[in-house]
Amino acid sequence: MTSTDPDTLRRIHLDVMDSYDEELELELDDRSIDALVNGGDAAKPTEQDRQDRQRYFRELFRMQGELVKLQQWVVATGHKVVILFEGRDAAGKGGVIKRITQRLNPRVCRVAALPAPNDRERTQWYFQRYVSHLPAAGEIVLFDRSWYNRAGVERVMGFCTDEQYEEFFRSAPEFERMLVRSGIQLIKYWFSISDEEQHLRFLGRIHDPLKQWKLSPMDLESRRRWEDYTRAKEVMLERTHIPEAPWWVVQAVDKKKARLNCIHHLLSQMPYEDTASPTIVLPPRERHDDYVRHAIPQEIVVPEIY
Repeated sequence: MTSTDPDTLRRIHLDVMDSYDEELELELDDRSIDALVNGGDAAKPTEQDRQDRQRYFRELFRMQGELVKLQQWVVATGHKVVILFEGRDAAGKGGVIKRITQRLNPRVCRVAALPAPNDRERTQWYFQRYVSHLPAAGEIVLFDRSWYNRAGVERVMGFCTDEQYEEFFRSAPEFERMLVRSGIQLIKYWFSISDEEQHLRFLGRIHDPLKQWKLSPMDLESRRRWEDYTRAKEVMLERTHIPEAPWWVVQAVDKKKARLNCIHHLLSQMPYEDTASPTIVLPPRERHDDYVRHAIPQEIVVPEIY
């Protein structure tokens, strides 16, 4: 497959449209799904495309409603949850994280996406910088990449020694068992995509000016070292798949199916149930005769261009 054959260009075009759909999802709220499905014909979607998209939105919104129930249950019971999202570059981790958190309270459900360690952090116990992001009672933390960087990018790119790599595999299962014993539920997802699909998504980023920033030199090097990453992933899954915190592999070549399947599975991992919520009554606004609203100086008002 080349970057110029008609089928590739069509798929890139559809992928760019999907990326815009992702942003439209954030604005949908109570809008009609049909308005989105029937609007715009740039990529000439087929009737099956429209039906699939409609089903996707319906299932997504339904399960986001379930995620709200899950959040309320977590708060009510004091449950503590950590969810790890791992996978190759462009595997779709960020997309599913966005869909999970989209309707939730960021004070209850937050994302931890740590940058590369600084000089001080490189001298710490390897897991130390992750510990401060762990949840308290009634909280959910989603790690967009995690301590498994050592088993993946650090191993492949030579950022850790053989001794540090082996120590990671001795320590990681014990660290995770400690978390579970402390009352934290740990769920680990690996998003799996094909060589061809990553190639397509990278081409999509190259052709989409809104996504070019996502392609770093490290991403391009990871593309070249595909087989090294595959070997590292296989070792990681084999050596850190433990009963207390097993790995779950999400087939992610189809991004929308991957999101739905992951959220559906996540909901199945906790025995949440409806929790009683107090009746909300909007109080009347108090009015006082001596209150006078002052005019806003025009020089500080944002111009109404639209």
